Amino acid sequence: MKILNIAGRLWMDDGQGFVDVAQASDGRFGSDPQAVFDLWPQFRAWARSSCPVGAATRPPGPLGSPVPRPGQMFAVGFNYADHADELGDRSPARPVVFPKLPSCVSGPADLVPLNGSQIDWEVELVVVMGARARNVAASDAWRHVAGLTVGQDISDRAEQFEGDTPQYSLAKSLPGFGCLGPWMVTPDDVANPDDLAITCSLNGETVQSSRTAKLIFGVGDLIEFISARVPLFPGDVIFTGTPSGVGLSRRPPRFLGPDDVLTGTIEGIGELQTRFQAAPERTPA
Repeated sequence: MKILNIAGRLWMDDGQGFVDVAQASDGRFGSDPQAVFDLWPQFRAWARSSCPVGAATRPPGPLGSPVPRPGQMFAVGFNYADHADELGDRSPARPVVFPKLPSCVSGPADLVPLNGSQIDWEVELVVVMGARARNVAASDAWRHVAGLTVGQDISDRAEQFEGDTPQYSLAKSLPGFGCLGPWMVTPDDVANPDDLAITCSLNGETVQSSRTAKLIFGVGDLIEFISARVPLFPGDVIFTGTPSGVGLSRRPPRFLGPDDVLTGTIEGIGELQTRFQAAPERTPA
């Protein structure tokens, strides 16, 4: 099953057509795409047993982020060995977790402003929580997951590496820098959610290609690690890390420009296309 944000309204697709959830459920579930995660078990039961067959065969409007307002967003660094190696770092002994600010979320229809000249791409498998998780074992983690989506952890490398200590959260949380989409897919609709092909192309050229089975810390490990420290809530988001091939590691480095089209694709989930524009000039104070 796919969960979509179409023009700000909650829709679903069970493979037979697109359904406006609020209309189909007679208001039992509202039109807000974020609110459904607080009722995820009830929604899943209704979708399996009572949801009518959809009539639309394609999304009838622009797509927004399937998780427009997550309460918490976590990201994981150096979670593919080849990415750690390309940046001159060793693979970590435990997950490197940092927050991305929810205000940076964008969707497929959004133009992402480029606030600098060293803006980089990072395609990632993104986990969306469907149940509260606290001290959850890795073996039990998938029961707490609502679904998976494609993400781009866009990064301002100049901001990230200015000064003596790297700045992760703010450098990766500028407006639009948390791209999510094109929809969310429930894990039962993916053949093997622990092993999915993941690629990123820039203007049609493949720049990243790997499989999520190469994650150093898989989805279960990450949920166990994070939930042992802070609670995870329905609708929270985890960016699981990026494979090698980012712009910073290239010689010479390569960064995003206003006319670029970035396409992240994950097997069984879909294709997220992200477009950019020059940020407006700052008005002097």
